Amino acid sequence: MTVRRDIAVEVKIGVQHAPREIVLVSGQTAAEVEDAVGQALAGKTQVLSLSDEKGRRVLVPSDRIAYVEIGESATRRVGFGAAL
Repeated sequence: MTVRRDIAVEVKIGVQHAPREIVLVSGQTAAEVEDAVGQALAGKTQVLSLSDEKGRRVLVPSDRIAYVEIGESATRRVGFGAAL
């Protein structure tokens, strides 16, 4: 799988019985993340598997997912306009 950094989305996953949420910036598109979450919640897979920008995998048992928040796709800015 190739990771495109220009379509990175922030994903926050709430896990039952865990004090903190999992936050990652995924190289997958928002549609790909939504599809993976939908399959996990529908019981088609037992584990939600996502990859971050650096290629690391995050695995969450489907029955422990409390919520998933998918951020907007954001292009990376370079130069003086990056702070805006």
